[in-house]
Amino acid sequence: MKTVRLAMIGLVILLSSNILVAQSGQNKPKAVLNHVAIFVVDLQKSMAFYSGFFQLDTIPEPFHDGKHAWYSIAPGVALHVIQGADSPKAYFLNNHMCFSVPSVEKFVEKLKTAHMGWVNAKAEPGVITTRVDGVKQIWVNDPDGYFIEVNDAKF
Repeated sequence: MKTVRLAMIGLVILLSSNILVAQSGQNKPKAVLNHVAIFVVDLQKSMAFYSGFFQLDTIPEPFHDGKHAWYSIAPGVALHVIQGADSPKAYFLNNHMCFSVPSVEKFVEKLKTAHMGWVNAKAEPGVITTRVDGVKQIWVNDPDGYFIEVNDAKF
């Protein structure tokens, strides 16, 4: 009987210590994404692109100098578009942000209507990639050459 009691006390202590360790991990301060900023040549052209193709909503920006546009891109996360770049740049395909849309095919139709190209994961023009998990994806360039992945991932 005494052995059973000691075993039960040991089990309670073990479980309690695991719970305390797990809870202490939850209280660790962690960094969260606030915004992504891109530096562009022509703010109006970039605004037309992000508002038109991605239907992003602008949010208030504090500068009011005609060189900034802020967009809500996720709860509590913004895209800051800042005018001032000298010229568009060339970027790597793997250095990109990604927007999910209900249908990649319908998004491609918008691109075709606007006579805009896209590439797949291998940078092949006009091809849609299907990942191993079934998600369809393409990459487009914004007016300043930034790559944007567009996929149909469901979260």
